[in-house]
Amino acid sequence: MHYTICELIADLTQNAIEADAKVISVRVHETETELSFEIQDNGKGMDSETLKKVRNPFYTDGIKHPNRKVGLGIPFLIQTANQTDGTWHIDSQKGKGTKLKAVFSLSNIDTPPLGCLTSLFRQILSFPQNYEMNIERIKETKNDSKNYSISRSELIEALGELETVESLDMLRTFLESHEE
Repeated sequence: MHYTICELIADLTQNAIEADAKVISVRVHETETELSFEIQDNGKGMDSETLKKVRNPFYTDGIKHPNRKVGLGIPFLIQTANQTDGTWHIDSQKGKGTKLKAVFSLSNIDTPPLGCLTSLFRQILSFPQNYEMNIERIKETKNDSKNYSISRSELIEALGELETVESLDMLRTFLESHEE
């Protein structure tokens, strides 16, 4: 199992990038009682048979990682949701993309901590490849309220790129300012 929800989101977002998605949307929503995330892409997608198989940790298509014998991202999502009174849903169409959503109860003692959203967003925005990513962050609690959106193309336009130490440091500062 992943140590944090952010690690789970990073793994599943990387799957979208590796599925040749050109547009990826990541939404993280936090309330007093639950934490949910949604990842949607326009990548290769999966047919109904493959969608059933990816729930098995010992299934892999063998294409992305020819020497790997397991595929753990979706099985970890399912396991984490099931063990924490959460829910999950995956919808995918071959050639059109995939949408997955998970909801976790924050009152369940086994729900992993969220982790560092600033680090997560910086990581998934700077994965190599040519793709657009749109991130939406919503937090609605008694003590804190946040609602912001980030576009990868706008960040690249402002920073020039997301590869050097300097640009990644500016990105970190920008993201942290949204989480203050």
